[in-house]
Amino acid sequence: MPKEQQQPKSNGNKERPELTKKQYERELRKLQTKLVEMQEWVRATGAKIAVVFEGRDAAGKGGVIHRIMERVSPRIFRHVALPAPTEREKSQLYIQRYLKEMPAAGEATLFDRSWYNRALVEHVMEFCSDKQYEQFLRMCPAFESLLRNNGILLIKYWFEVSEKEQHKRFQKRIEDPMRHWKLSPMDLESHRRWYDYSRARDAMFEATDTPQSPWYVVQTDDKERARLNCIAHLLNAVPWKKIAHEKITLPKRQGPKGYKEPDWPYHWISQKY
Repeated sequence: MPKEQQQPKSNGNKERPELTKKQYERELRKLQTKLVEMQEWVRATGAKIAVVFEGRDAAGKGGVIHRIMERVSPRIFRHVALPAPTEREKSQLYIQRYLKEMPAAGEATLFDRSWYNRALVEHVMEFCSDKQYEQFLRMCPAFESLLRNNGILLIKYWFEVSEKEQHKRFQKRIEDPMRHWKLSPMDLESHRRWYDYSRARDAMFEATDTPQSPWYVVQTDDKERARLNCIAHLLNAVPWKKIAHEKITLPKRQGPKGYKEPDWPYHWISQKY
């Protein structure tokens, strides 16, 4: 077994001045504008991008994905969050259900959890055998090399949250009825098995943090900064260029040519607001 590593250290966010809501929204808008510009490059060049989001439970992966998807086209940026495998999928090659989600030309796929489930939750919760787990760690770098050789740009993010902050977020999910849906039995187990997940993370990094497909670690105790930092890194990790567009002018509307609005009893909704 690989040597246990310490929890990744903070990148110094605690020393920085507080980020106001106004500052956060201003910076987020700038980054989202660049994402839309990058989207045009992806579409125009036929680029294929796969972004993996993994990490501790309650580390903020969903929040980052939501901010990426907020202003882009879902036809180009695809959010993939697969449910538990069916009995049929369990009988297939483990990687098979992820292969069909890989981006085609002109697409960017965001994997909200990924094939790394085998190295993390499946291993910790004993949903797979030791043999299956060890085979996965051995074959994963070759699989990711296959993706690169087929023109897919693979970017992998690990979201790290402190033990104290994760506990605080889980407690909020318990206390806030609007967040109950975010709390699953697996979340409760991940809280209990903090060090089991630490060991699984360490072994995964040792086997799959390669020069060709490195893991980029996002410190997420400050969720707003984490969102900005991750999106900024993604924009730098993709070699995109701004695409020039012709000036767009709205065409003149056609004339009514005798059309008149009918006196129809429309079922208007109530204007409560």
